[in-house]
Amino acid sequence: MFNNNFDKGYGFCQKDNQCCPTICEQKCPEDPVYEAPMVNCVQKDFIHEVVHVCPIHTKVVNNHIYKHTYVPEYTCSEEDVCTSINDNCQYNKF
Repeated sequence: MFNNNFDKGYGFCQKDNQCCPTICEQKCPEDPVYEAPMVNCVQKDFIHEVVHVCPIHTKVVNNHIYKHTYVPEYTCSEEDVCTSINDNCQYNKF
């Protein structure tokens, strides 16, 4: 899996399929070393607007108040009365 150039374990690198001394003038290509992955945690907030209907009913009560007042209205009437006076006349009864 990994092709490292230190097969023998004591610092030899390969150059054109030949061994070179432990100090190379050119660096030998090496496969990258894979490290353990780092985890970035990103929190995303989603705001959901939920509409709630709150019915409010207003009832108006109209109170009609009748205040009764009394105003006198005067009237007048006349009556004629007739009275007969008889001077001791007993035989003439009318």
